Amino acid sequence: MTFTELRNFLESHDDYVIITHRNPDGDTVGSGFALWNILKNMGKRAKVVNCEPFPARYDFLYEGYSAPEFEPETIIAVDIADERLFGEELMGYAGKVDVCIDHHISNKYFAKETIVDGKASSATLILYRFVRETGLPINDIIAKCIYTGLATDTGCFKFENTTPEAHIAAAELMAYNIDFANVNRRMFDIKSRGRMKVEAAVKTNMEHLFGGKCAMICVTRQLMEETGVDPAEFDGLASIPLESEEAIIGITMKELEKGGFKLSVRTTDKADASAFCRQFGGGGHIRAAGCEIAGSYEEVRGAVTKAVGELFGE
Repeated sequence: MTFTELRNFLESHDDYVIITHRNPDGDTVGSGFALWNILKNMGKRAKVVNCEPFPARYDFLYEGYSAPEFEPETIIAVDIADERLFGEELMGYAGKVDVCIDHHISNKYFAKETIVDGKASSATLILYRFVRETGLPINDIIAKCIYTGLATDTGCFKFENTTPEAHIAAAELMAYNIDFANVNRRMFDIKSRGRMKVEAAVKTNMEHLFGGKCAMICVTRQLMEETGVDPAEFDGLASIPLESEEAIIGITMKELEKGGFKLSVRTTDKADASAFCRQFGGGGHIRAAGCEIAGSYEEVRGAVTKAVGELFGE
C-alpha cells in the first residue's frame, strides 16, 4: 500500500479502532494518537485501544481524550509486528486488521494491507512521511506525538537506528509548539523514587556472564513484591544491562503473572537482537528485540544462557 492509497483508504472508511501494542512505549502511543488526530481532522470517528491502561508518563499525548462508543468498521495496527502483541484482551481483533503501519523487520504481515519499513527509526516517522507526502495538515499535537515516538525509539537520538532522516524530521517537528525539551526530560530524565529503588535493586543483582560479554538482570514476582512499588515502575528496564562496559548483549528477564518470562534483549553492533529472540519465537529490531519463554526461572535462565553461549561460540 502506497501513501496515496492509504490516504484514499482513510478517506473512504470510518469508525476506526487503532490498536497499540501491549507494554506500550512512546512509539506505539505516539503513533496511535498521531493517527487518531489525523483521522479526527478528516472528520472521522476513531479510538485508540490497548490491552492495558496507557501509562501516565504519556498523558501529555492523550490529554482530554475519551474513547467514543461505536461499532468498529476499520481496524488499524500501529507499531505492531505480530498479533500476539495485541495482548489477550484485544485478541478478538486478530485476523481482522485492515492496515498495519510498522517499522519492525520481524513484521508477520498479518494485516490485509501493510506499510512497513524496517529501516525507519520509528513507526511515527512513517506517519510523518505519510502526512508530508500526501499534504495532510500537521498541528501541534500531531507533531508532539510524532516527535515523542521518534525520540523514544532512538533513545533521544543516540541509538544506532538514528538516521539523517530522523534528525531532519525532528528539526522540522521542533518548529511546532511541542515543548521538545520538556518531552525529552519526561521521557529520559525524570524518575520516581520507586523507579530509582527498582533500578538500584536490579543493578545490585546484575549478572555478568561469558567474561562480561553478556549482562543480565532478572525481575521476579518476588522482587516486585519486596520493593513494594507500583508494577509499572518495572517497565522499560531493558537498557540497563547494556550500560555494563564490556557487554555485547544485555538481557532483561521479567517474570510474568501468568508464568514464564518476558525477555527484552539489547545488543551492540556485534550481535543481532532480533535473530537471538527468533530462537524463542520472538523478534524485533537488530539492536532491540523481545520474546516470551515458558518455564521456571531455572529453566528459562538455562535456555537463555545456553543460547548466549552459542552466540559467542562457547
